[in-house]
Amino acid sequence: MQWLLIGYLFLFIHRPFEVWPILGELHIERAYMLLTLGYFALVARKRWLPNIQQTAVFAFAGAVLVCWVLSPWMDKGQPVVEDWFKILVFYLLLVTTITDERQLRLVVFAFLVVMAVYMLHSLKDFIGGRHVYRMGIARMVGVDTTRGDPNSFGASIVYALPLVSTFWVSGTRKMRLFLAGYVALSVLCILLTGSRSSLLGLIAWTVFLVLLTRRRFLVLAGVAVLAPLLFMALPESLQNRFETIVDSSVGPENARESGEGRIVGLFVGLELWASNPLTGCGPGAWRPATGSHIESHSLPGQLLGEMGTLGAISFAALLVGYWINCRRIRRLARLKRFAPDDFLVQLARGIGTGVVLMLFLGIFGHNLFRHNWLWYGAFLIVAVDCARRRVYLAGPTTQPPPAYRLVGARAWLPQRADARRLAERGPVAA
Repeated sequence: MQWLLIGYLFLFIHRPFEVWPILGELHIERAYMLLTLGYFALVARKRWLPNIQQTAVFAFAGAVLVCWVLSPWMDKGQPVVEDWFKILVFYLLLVTTITDERQLRLVVFAFLVVMAVYMLHSLKDFIGGRHVYRMGIARMVGVDTTRGDPNSFGASIVYALPLVSTFWVSGTRKMRLFLAGYVALSVLCILLTGSRSSLLGLIAWTVFLVLLTRRRFLVLAGVAVLAPLLFMALPESLQNRFETIVDSSVGPENARESGEGRIVGLFVGLELWASNPLTGCGPGAWRPATGSHIESHSLPGQLLGEMGTLGAISFAALLVGYWINCRRIRRLARLKRFAPDDFLVQLARGIGTGVVLMLFLGIFGHNLFRHNWLWYGAFLIVAVDCARRRVYLAGPTTQPPPAYRLVGARAWLPQRADARRLAERGPVAA
């Protein structure tokens, strides 16, 4: 089942049916999802994991549905709502069919591989002359049309970067070579997009990396040397573009207006919230509700303006679920059954960093309905389950983690006799 999930990761991120129109006419993505759902229903091992984050996800899903149904612009918001519920379906496939740590590691690493393919293809097309001319500069775009906009493309790259450290700490030398190339490719693509928000996200991720590493002074020295060299290697147009972050006078007028638009989006969202405090104007209804030709470019403005108090409460519950699950893995790690470089510990840290980056970039962008919120939640829920199972196997007196077997699934919990036998050997190595 995990290979089918990886195939869908590729279809969702790279979107070849948008790159080559003939594939779009065949609707291969629909046929593939139907095949995956059929395999899920008839063959795949699956189980349900009780978790507070699961409750938060479905609370947010209910809020999306209610706010959409009550929206005066229900027809305008339908594409956004449909796409988000498709992401929810894939979330359910992830959280019910990834049953062990090996599968989780494979799917998360495949996510990075797919992102690398996506960036390489986009870079190839950029070198071939495919770009958009905006804000007075030529800006790199993704090969797809859905999330290929320079800002969206750059944000996708930034959100994936925290997962690199997950494999860097626990990976082999060959894997580290791939990861080093991945980071270099990510930095290059972010710079070529000319996205100021993505550059700030890259800087924020670097700060996190420096603070979390044991050799922070060495890493900081390397960054201090490389950053000016990279900046000087950029074309003058991109240098001026990034300088507008601190001095808007060096760029064109529309660059200054773009920066101010982020602040405007927040206040417009507050006005929409005031006019409809409970459910806002509805998901995906920002443009018809405001008469604007652009989106909010502000996560708080989008959340309050489109989903009101109901959406704000359910989204806050989603963030609380992330926090609780990250703490659960840290608490299990303190039992000294996990090594410091353990994959599950590093994955929880990477996902936590990714959530912080999404909130940070939400100051400059409307990322409320991005797939990362659900996908990372699924990864974290499965990681908590794997951690609790490992503790259960290491000590027969520990209560087993709760799980409910679904139709067609085999029970994964070990027999108590097996747990005693393993416990006699000592703690399970991470």
